[in-house]
Order: sequence, then C-alpha cells, then structure tokens
Amino acid sequence: MKLASLKHGRDGKLVVVNAALTRMLDATDVAPTLQNALDNWDDVQPKLQALADQLESSDSEGEAFDQTQCASPLPRAYQWADGSAYVNHVELVRKARNAEMPESFWTDPLMYQGGSDSFIGPRDNIVMPQDEGFGIDFEAEVAVVTGDVPMGVSAEDALDYVRLIMIVNDVSLRGLIPGELAKGFGFFQSKPSSAFSPVCVTPDTLGDRWQGGKLSLPLVSHLNGEIFGKPEAGVDMTFDFGQLIAHAARTRPLAAGTIIGSGTVSNKLDGGPGKHVANGGVGYSCIAEVRMIETIQDGKPTTPFMKFGDSVSIEMFDQEGQSLFGQIAQTVEQAK
Repeated sequence: MKLASLKHGRDGKLVVVNAALTRMLDATDVAPTLQNALDNWDDVQPKLQALADQLESSDSEGEAFDQTQCASPLPRAYQWADGSAYVNHVELVRKARNAEMPESFWTDPLMYQGGSDSFIGPRDNIVMPQDEGFGIDFEAEVAVVTGDVPMGVSAEDALDYVRLIMIVNDVSLRGLIPGELAKGFGFFQSKPSSAFSPVCVTPDTLGDRWQGGKLSLPLVSHLNGEIFGKPEAGVDMTFDFGQLIAHAARTRPLAAGTIIGSGTVSNKLDGGPGKHVANGGVGYSCIAEVRMIETIQDGKPTTPFMKFGDSVSIEMFDQEGQSLFGQIAQTVEQAK
C-alpha cells in the first residue's frame, strides 16, 4: 500500500496511491491525515488497504496523481530522529580531519534529533539565506515511520512497529556544522528543513527487498541532471532500522508518527572509499563524502557544495524499474 499527503492546511490531505504512482483515491473518509491514520492504525489500516485494492482493480478508479501537489507524507511530525547507520560515512568524515574513529561507533549508533515542525515538500525549493558559504549539501537517506513504540523495546521487536517506509533529502549546511558540534550541544542551525518522498509505503509492498530492517535497493541521486550516486541501501548498513528504533526508544517511548532516518547511504568499494559512478563505483549520497575522499587522496576538496540554482533529485526503483516512492526533486533558491 502506498500513501501520500496532498498539500492542504498544515497536515495535508491523505490519499491512497496506486503502485504505478499514476492514480489516487481520496482517503479522508477513513482518516483525514496520515498522522490520524497512524494514531489509529489497527482500525484504519484495513480500510486503507481496501481502498488500495480498489484502486489497483481498475485503471478507471480514482483520479490522476500529481507528485508536484504533494507535501512530505508527514508535513510535520512529532519526532524526527536521524541516525548514522552507514559507519563508512562517519569514518570518512573523521579521517578527512585526521580524527580517530572511536570503537564504540561500530557498536552504538549515532543519532540526532532534527527539527520536525516544518518539513518541505518533495518538489519544493530549498530556500536558503543569502549566503552560499554555509556549504549547502543534500543527503539521500531511507527513513521509517513508526507506530507507538514502548520504551526499552528490543532491536528484534522494534521492527514490528515499522508502519511506513520512505526516502528523504536531509539538507545539511556543512559550513555551520563544525562550529555547532564544537559547542558540544549538537546540530541546530546546520540542519534546516528536510524533504521526504511524495509517497510512503507499507513494508509488505517491498516484498523481499525489505528484510531484517534493511531496504536492499539502490538509492539514486542526480546533481544538476548528472548521476551522482546509486549506492545499495542494504549494503554496508552497520545498524539496521530495528537497532536504530531500539536506540531511540532506550529511555523513552516513541509516539506514533515518529520518523527514524538511516543517515547518508554510503558504500565502500573493495574495502576502501567509494568511487564516482563514471569511474566504475556507485558514487555518493552527499557532496561532503566525495569532498572527504578528495581531501584524503589529494590533500584538499575540489567538488563544490551546492549553489543557488543547483538542483538535486533522489529516487529509488524496484527491480522492474518502477519508482517506489516517487521523486524528490529540488532546486536551491536564494531567500528574498
């Protein structure tokens, strides 16, 4: 089952979308918003599934689905916690600045609590203040949406609380990160509003591609129309989503509608750093990673961060080449 939120008020208007992402049915008689559906999932899910089955039964059911009219599936959420499950990415960051990698990073997930009150739509521009020196970057990630998760849940049981899966552009301002982290209190200004895919899907929709808390498909990014990365999301993922959810719920329960991110999808190549797609690798899911590799190999980075007018797209396809979540496609715009 695939769900989306059309732009409508603060919390969107819930629709059910067909597998091909071409048709939709209004779901507001079942649940007015996705958050409402998550709050009442056991009662609502069968009714939403019935709409999804109805939509798939005939090409004439519903109306045309337009991804440009979508908000993020949850236009605002009670919680957005982003992990760093691909420790290869973290290792490169630290190596580029000659910092040692603590052994605990391989056994205890990194996670930060991001702003969740103002997600932007998957086709909305990334509006930035009048300073390109902030180091504007994209981060292509996978994310899950949970039901109500009890405090102290095990990593194995945590997967039972995954309700929906989607992809995300976790926008980062690299020029602000070092100063903020140096204060010892974490990210804030360096993590502006994120954007999620037009559509989120239930785990059963993904078949055997969703196993053990990992989504095993390439996550494809383009920067200014050129392929930038297609790393496998199920490869080199040190912590699966069960472990990430359990980490977030170690000392608190999680409310229905909590979003947990994977962190930047990152693959190694032959045990070492990745390579550009053009050079036979799978590329990268953010600009910072290629800059790290340039710094390690050449002593300095040469790939620039995003500037006003630059565009990024992020998408994931199934084995038949069908887009699973729709496309995040954004342009960096200067604030007026």
